Amino acid sequence: MIKNLVFDFGGVLTSIDTGKAIARFAELGLSGAENYLNSYKQTGIFFQLENGDIDADTFTKELGLLCGRTISYDEALHAWMGFIIDVQTEFMEYLQKYRGKYRLCVLSNTNPFLQGWARSEKFTKEGKSLDDYFDELYLSYLMKCSKPGAEIYRKMMADGNMIPEETLFVDDGEKNIEAAKALGIRTLKAINGEDWRDELESILGNDI
Repeated sequence: MIKNLVFDFGGVLTSIDTGKAIARFAELGLSGAENYLNSYKQTGIFFQLENGDIDADTFTKELGLLCGRTISYDEALHAWMGFIIDVQTEFMEYLQKYRGKYRLCVLSNTNPFLQGWARSEKFTKEGKSLDDYFDELYLSYLMKCSKPGAEIYRKMMADGNMIPEETLFVDDGEKNIEAAKALGIRTLKAINGEDWRDELESILGNDI
């Protein structure tokens, strides 16, 4: 039986727009911003930040070198926030009915800029943070590894004492879904911006 419900952040709990983020970084002066940013995995200093290899201050300094001028933390944050179209508060409120019966977790490739916002009262209009909705947050930059690498899934399962067959993972990235499946984790492929609740209900309703 399923005991753990694990959700991606961008594209599942929030609707995302990679193009808007690329435009904002280009406005800062980053040439070829589209070569660094992807909906599911970044490259260069963007990947290093997401993977926990560099911190926010180092990223901001390196971004400034790429842009040819000094970049402030707030400017970098504004550009990263270009990814976020909408916070799916109704999805997270819906999940609270399962709290206690299932362990609710987040597993996300993310960074300290976006999570500094998400883990604060600015995250929702009600003043709730991402932490208020979930039992555990497994974040790539803190775990020093990222999806779709097997290490991040193994670390999550070891930390949470999770059994793959008892874990359902919801993600909008095909490679992330396939990586989870390869480890025996059950999966639900979501589509960015679309409602996955009926599919989740169906899976849990048939789980005996």
